[in-house]
Amino acid sequence: MSERTEHLGRWAAKILGARALTLQPASSDASFRRYWRILHDGTSRILMDAPPEHEDCGRFAELSRRFRAIGLNTPQIDAEDRAHGFLMLTDFGDRTYLSALDETTADRLYGDALGALAILQARGPLDGLPCYDAPFLRRELALFRDWFLGGLLGLTLAPGHATALARVEELLIEAALEQPRVCVHRDYHARNLMLTEVGNPGILDFQDAVVGPVTYDLVSLLRDCYVAWPPERVLEWALGYHRLARDGGLLREEDPARFLRWLDLMGVQRHLKACGIFARLHLRDDKPHYLGDIPRTLDYVRQVAAQRHHELGELHCLLEECVLPAFAARTQVHAADRARAPA
Repeated sequence: MSERTEHLGRWAAKILGARALTLQPASSDASFRRYWRILHDGTSRILMDAPPEHEDCGRFAELSRRFRAIGLNTPQIDAEDRAHGFLMLTDFGDRTYLSALDETTADRLYGDALGALAILQARGPLDGLPCYDAPFLRRELALFRDWFLGGLLGLTLAPGHATALARVEELLIEAALEQPRVCVHRDYHARNLMLTEVGNPGILDFQDAVVGPVTYDLVSLLRDCYVAWPPERVLEWALGYHRLARDGGLLREEDPARFLRWLDLMGVQRHLKACGIFARLHLRDDKPHYLGDIPRTLDYVRQVAAQRHHELGELHCLLEECVLPAFAARTQVHAADRARAPA
């Protein structure tokens, strides 16, 4: 156990008036945060370790309180030491949506998640949150070029393809900025939603919330990088949310076709970004298991570019001619290297 983890344990024991506590790993995530589970007096709690040089645990604590105040099920903050990056939180257990979703549970679980999303978008705080503006969106799209195309695949795009990708990026940014602005979680998907007996779902990993496009969290949930559903089922859920948002006064857009276009293009932006993040997690942070989520994520982009929007034709050509062949070749080399590696 590291010196920092021992410090975390001593801090928690002092808060709870215990002589010592046993820390059990609860989870880690794609950031520098680590989570531990403790049991004291029959109550389980989660300790967050967020090194302050990398993470701001205070932002998590403040947003959790603000979200709980509007009726969302985020963790209660039992204790905090912002200087050292320590938080003591509600324990939502081990059952993520990802582990609980199947054909029989999906409608009920997504119904709960969409209801919580409607609360977030209708009542979520906007003051003090960063704005998902054009420079922000452009920086995210650069992750695809820099980390996925250049870093992971070693691709240098020909001038024509580079220009085409730049045009597509501007289209995606324009479509995002024309949408109504709401409170956006930014990682509202099956790994960050917990199955809870009361107030389902428990919502985690919201510290990067922004003010941004109304379809961002919806496409994150319904076209999840970690689980895929038949397109017709996704369409049904999306249209159901459109009706819910329109009837509740959250959305004035009467035309479902325009809403679905926003959803598609927002999804392309998010999934291109996600491919870059997964590549960066592998190359920079030595977390190769995220590479397994790239095929599903790329396939969302391919489907939308190929089937529904003519203005994405250049992106479809880029994928088919350059990206997908290069990724397939890279995957074969990686598999061969793993097969040759000593046990």
